[in-house]
Amino acid sequence: LSWSLPGLCHDDVTMTDRKRHNRVFSTGTTLIRSMIQRLITLAPMTALLIFGATGNAFAGGRSEPWQMGFQPAGSPVMERITEFHNLVLVIEVSIVALVLGLMCYIIVRFNAKANPGPPKTTHNTVLEVVWTVVPLLILIVVAVPSLKLLYYSDRVENTEMTLKVTGNQWFWSYTYPDHGGFEFDSVIVPDDELKAGQPRLLTVDNEVVLPAETNIRLLFTSADVIHNWGVPSLGLKLDTVAGRISETWVRINKKGNYYGMCSELCGVNHGFMPIHIKAVSKADFAQWVETAKKEFARTGGPAPVRVAETEARERDD
Repeated sequence: LSWSLPGLCHDDVTMTDRKRHNRVFSTGTTLIRSMIQRLITLAPMTALLIFGATGNAFAGGRSEPWQMGFQPAGSPVMERITEFHNLVLVIEVSIVALVLGLMCYIIVRFNAKANPGPPKTTHNTVLEVVWTVVPLLILIVVAVPSLKLLYYSDRVENTEMTLKVTGNQWFWSYTYPDHGGFEFDSVIVPDDELKAGQPRLLTVDNEVVLPAETNIRLLFTSADVIHNWGVPSLGLKLDTVAGRISETWVRINKKGNYYGMCSELCGVNHGFMPIHIKAVSKADFAQWVETAKKEFARTGGPAPVRVAETEARERDD
């Protein structure tokens, strides 16, 4: 390079290159620091924007095209799930911003040109303690509300009614044991039978009617394979297993329609097992129960046959 620039020797050019490199390094370091500060500042704002997008979700108990975030919470359990999600999201965004900033700083500060003779430091007690204790504290911060949420969503005392859910291939059966024990099946409505305003793949012939603002015990079982009864807006998602009874609870905050689907692969028609909950006032629910008792009254069925078969096996034994 020196022979191409008259009046400059090789040492002068080398010194000029070093000064230029130092200026570039100083500018790059400044930019990285500024970027890290912006990331740290924008991380909470980004999380808040995501939370805000959740509030724009469809308020009809089901998802909308291009929706971001959860469906609006329709039960106390779902409200706590959303709060826990927001907490974990802030932690995750903060960790990603910190790691990204450190990586960018390391790339600029400790590259081969900036450190032709890198130090041979192998241990740093303070740093090792920090990167061990901080993740532990983060796990504690996440674990405590997580366990509290699991305990809260498990069961509730002083329930006012019980609903039994039975999974079948490929429809749901519902029993109201506290209201005479009447039972009915809920089957998907085909596309060619839908009426105006009815959502496709979510409409059933007999929806589940439940009273709003009521503590309801939910019992789950299956008549064949494993299914999963999931209603996102209510924070409900539990397997139905043949021969076992699973339990949870729900309290629907307000009247409305809430939708869900089977969330466990259960066969060829797994995607055609919708759930439709219609929450009504307690007075309207009482009226519906009287009508349902007549509509779904048992007029005969396989129960006596099963009892006879059981007695026959006992006599054979």
